[in-house]
Amino acid sequence: MQREKLFTGTNVLLALALMLFAVSFAVVLTLNFRPLYYADIAGLDIPALSGLAEETIRANYDVLIDYNGLFFRGELAFPSLPMSETGRIHFEEVKVIFDAVQVLLIASAAAVVVGCTLKLRRGRTAFLKLGAIFTVAVPVLVGVLMAVGWEWFFVFFHTVFFNNDYWIFDAVSDPVITILPDGFFLHCAIMIVALVLVLAGVQYLWYRLRKHRQAKRAKQPA
Repeated sequence: MQREKLFTGTNVLLALALMLFAVSFAVVLTLNFRPLYYADIAGLDIPALSGLAEETIRANYDVLIDYNGLFFRGELAFPSLPMSETGRIHFEEVKVIFDAVQVLLIASAAAVVVGCTLKLRRGRTAFLKLGAIFTVAVPVLVGVLMAVGWEWFFVFFHTVFFNNDYWIFDAVSDPVITILPDGFFLHCAIMIVALVLVLAGVQYLWYRLRKHRQAKRAKQPA
């Protein structure tokens, strides 16, 4: 059996699509995985931090998550929390980012389905190995940055994605910040990194299984 080249144009493109799918899937799943936040309400003692009842905290958080859905159209209005103009602008900017990630998820999923189908029909599997390499590089990079310090990483992230300081909330004018402690965002980052690592592992396992089947077929008498 002829050795398959790893770094070809189509392999690189499909590996990038696999990496983008893994990252966007992990972000979207984490964003919508409300049990993580519900667990943190007790785990981080958010009622004590905010002075709000758990039911009130959940209601306002649910509105925020619904607002960041791709197909939500309308203005953000918390049921029981005031919001400043700069706070409103920041959440609008956040929604633009999350909408883009959700569109990226759909587009990359389509590219992965088409690309994988065409490659696998031709018995090509190297793209899966390359995809696993590209995908695992993301959490490694994020992990290195987080190792510098979570607070530094949090500030760095916002500096990269926002061209203003509206993300620095005043708890008086934007009390929503009291129900969104840094610890929750750290848990989100950990979940995203873990999911991306799992998806990288799935790609590599898929690659090994396909190679094993190909080798088994090659040994069978004609």
